[in-house]
Amino acid sequence: MDVTKILEQLREERDQIEAAIVTLERLALGRGKRRGRPPSWMVEARKRTKSGDEMSAADVIEAAVAAKGSRGNKTANA
Repeated sequence: MDVTKILEQLREERDQIEAAIVTLERLALGRGKRRGRPPSWMVEARKRTKSGDEMSAADVIEAAVAAKGSRGNKTANA
């Protein structure tokens, strides 16, 4: 086990994580409140889960992806 090689890999990972954080922060700052109604698949996903106020962003995304995927399967089988 080469400690210097491990340290080098960890530093590279840290740099990548820092770059990802900066990118996400810029995205968060650049987005204002969205206008208009959400797509119907997102509304359905929120109805199937807890209320939107109690959901984290990850919960909303996960539910929306699940709803969109299940809707796509229904049309593919029909």
